[in-house]
Amino acid sequence: MNEMTIYDGLEGDLATSDVLGLHRDLVEIPSLSHEEEEAADFLERYFVLNGLTPVRMGNNVLVTVDGPSDSNADPRTLLLNSHLDVVPPSADHPFPAFEPTLEGGLIYGRGSVDAKGCVASMASAICRLHASGSLAPGTRLMGAFTICEETGGQDNGLEAILPDLPRMDAVLVGEPTHMQPCVAQKGLLILRLDAKGCSAHAARASEGDNAISKMVRDLTRLESWTFDRVHPFLGETTHSVTVIEGGTARNVIPDRCSSWIDIRSTPSYTHDEIAGMLDEHLESDVVIHSGRFVPTETAFDSAIVRACLKGHSGSEAFGSPTMSDWIHVKDLPTVKIGPGDSRLSHTAKEHISARELHDSCALYEAIITAYFQENHV
Repeated sequence: MNEMTIYDGLEGDLATSDVLGLHRDLVEIPSLSHEEEEAADFLERYFVLNGLTPVRMGNNVLVTVDGPSDSNADPRTLLLNSHLDVVPPSADHPFPAFEPTLEGGLIYGRGSVDAKGCVASMASAICRLHASGSLAPGTRLMGAFTICEETGGQDNGLEAILPDLPRMDAVLVGEPTHMQPCVAQKGLLILRLDAKGCSAHAARASEGDNAISKMVRDLTRLESWTFDRVHPFLGETTHSVTVIEGGTARNVIPDRCSSWIDIRSTPSYTHDEIAGMLDEHLESDVVIHSGRFVPTETAFDSAIVRACLKGHSGSEAFGSPTMSDWIHVKDLPTVKIGPGDSRLSHTAKEHISARELHDSCALYEAIITAYFQENHV
């Protein structure tokens, strides 16, 4: 990029930071889910200008950097993944949502944290490592910047392209964690409870069987229900009633009532275990409405976790209650890690520290280098 100040007020290494420049340009593009083409075009050109040969798969952008060839083995491959899409603007942004604005060392804008900070930092790290030629022999670094992460699984870009990618040994998923390594992530299990009764005229309630009353009893049981197994990073499995439906008329005893239960699961229980336990103890029928978003975790002694801890001195592994594209690479050693504060995602005051964003690129480089130097587990 040009040797010029990116934002008024920035000085020193921040004033000409390649990471901040790329981040600014990406945040300016309103890449809502299913509308990522302009952002994909921009990122593709960025890689080309940096001497790389990106590959487009729809609006997913892939790029690969190989270390010197080692004919004795397949390359050890590390994938860096983050997403191009953002959620729609909120009603009360302090600055225009797609005009990245520096205020007090913080960069405001939709997507500044979730997840264009990660995209910019990962993409810059890939370009720097390509330019330096410092990857070890027999290693391969891949970047996949994908679409529709924010749509709850519908048209997810990473899920779509995975069958066409080569074998991978480990993954870094770019989501805001203040560059602390997330080694476990909660899953989502949605259960539907179906209470069945018998309808009757409300004036002769004793002749019917009130399904709502059954549901009330079950929800009272759930209110005090706890799961005994506590995960070391994620804590307890939690549950919340989110929707309830029942009754057809004000003067009819209802014969059916349904409720939906949102369960944030941990690896301590399988989804089938949870559903089975509740089915045993509730009057209602328990139906798994959605169970595909399983909890994930990576062994603390795995090479990718060790590399994250080594590459960022002072970092501490933790578990996250929020889901990400990790679910699609759940069978691979994976760490969720990126600049920014997850609590600011999707909020009107979404912002990221310019200093943290700039420094995160060097941390990604250090983690990648450490991973390729590690003895793999």
